[in-house]
Amino acid sequence: MAELLEVRDLRVTLQTARGPADALRGVSFAMARGDTVGLIGESGCGKSITALALMGLLPEGARVAGSIRLHGQELTALPEDGLCTLRGNRIGMVFQEPMTALNPLHTVGRQIAEPLRLHKGLSAAAARAQALRLLERVQLPQAAQRLDAYPHQLSGGQRQRVVIAIALACGPDLLVADEPTTALDVTIQREVLDLIRELVREDGMGLLLISHDLGVMADTVQRLLVMYGGTVVESGPTAEVFDRLAHPYSRGLFAARPRIGLPRGTRLATIPGRVPELSDLPPGCPFADRCALVVDACRGALPATDEVAPGHLVRCIRWREA
Repeated sequence: MAELLEVRDLRVTLQTARGPADALRGVSFAMARGDTVGLIGESGCGKSITALALMGLLPEGARVAGSIRLHGQELTALPEDGLCTLRGNRIGMVFQEPMTALNPLHTVGRQIAEPLRLHKGLSAAAARAQALRLLERVQLPQAAQRLDAYPHQLSGGQRQRVVIAIALACGPDLLVADEPTTALDVTIQREVLDLIRELVREDGMGLLLISHDLGVMADTVQRLLVMYGGTVVESGPTAEVFDRLAHPYSRGLFAARPRIGLPRGTRLATIPGRVPELSDLPPGCPFADRCALVVDACRGALPATDEVAPGHLVRCIRWREA
């Protein structure tokens, strides 16, 4: 099957108050149409930077190396007007905080209609009619009445459904969902995730889901990429990765998850230390300072990937000793 998205050796350097900092260090993965892929890791590991790089929305002054190809078209060298023809058209994005993603000065109907008029050339009346169909498709209650509502008049879950409708308006090939349920309560989280899964299955688009929730990943994506320190430290089919957690960081994330049935007062396991600042990333394994298995060789250079099983890769020289 032809690749929908191919990312090869993606490197992003950001300008900070302390000088240049490597936000991504050689990220590579590929997706076909219909694939669902998850990026997981703590805040500061590079997940959102990866999404912003795909969309061409990196901060000013960022330097990009490597390759991002959508249907074979190279995106890293594409000028801004070329990227504008892709955003909201062939690539849709669901942001984690709908209140900041939506314009408070415009009705939700107008905001859904905007990409339809811009990319599809629909008239105002046709775009409004399609906006209503999209609101009904994302199961927004009283959709016809909500067309002329402003974002502040909707609940968090309703606003996120509007953001999803905007992302789906032009029938994108790829949907990027960056922590789409972070600001929602547990019940609404489940509804929104079920909705995203259903829409992706119906349309056959690719889904790149970013989350820090292992349970969400287990239920939603076919393949999992574990990120730390701007690189992918473990990747593979989701069930295979969970069945045989190879990287010490992956095992730390799994051990720290809350579980039903633990005795009252049980303390959750934690990973010692904290995610290093981008300017402080070591030359070797980025997890070295927090890892119980670290040896001197871990600190010399970024470890090469090793195969745990077919399609299951890990970037660790000591995974067999775990």
